[in-house]
Amino acid sequence: MATLPHPDRPPHLHLRSTSVDAAQALGLLLGAVVLVLAGSRLLLDLPPGQAVSRAVAVVGPVFPALFAALVVLAAAAALRLARDPADRRWRQLGLQAASGIATIALTFTLLGISLGIGGLADRPLTPDSVQAVIGELTGRFALAFATTVVGLPAAAGLRALVLVLADRGGRP
Repeated sequence: MATLPHPDRPPHLHLRSTSVDAAQALGLLLGAVVLVLAGSRLLLDLPPGQAVSRAVAVVGPVFPALFAALVVLAAAAALRLARDPADRRWRQLGLQAASGIATIALTFTLLGISLGIGGLADRPLTPDSVQAVIGELTGRFALAFATTVVGLPAAAGLRALVLVLADRGGRP
């Protein structure tokens, strides 16, 4: 099903405003990352490079990449809704992106738990190996809970932002 551009704007302006929204959303995400890295430096005395290394060591590169893409999509939808609250397509897109964040957070939580439990299944537990097995198990559980702690509040916040901005249009 083909979608038609907004009737008040020529098609090239519709595409341009979408790319501007995406660029602004990416800028907001990068600004938030800088603030988080500055906070880790101030609160934990952790240099930005070490903070990024630790985060990637805990959750890997896939979760942050998916998370960032969905955050940019939801933020672009929020920016569009700030200009045009009645735009139902962008409302749905923003809500779906926020739901996608919650979905990947819970998926990676279950992945971390299953990897941890799976690691126990094929390793013998002896007094000499218990320390290593527990260390590996807690590392996998760190993946599990870190994605939940980051993903679910972000999803809830973005969902609320999209709904509040869309509600300014006076729709039920």
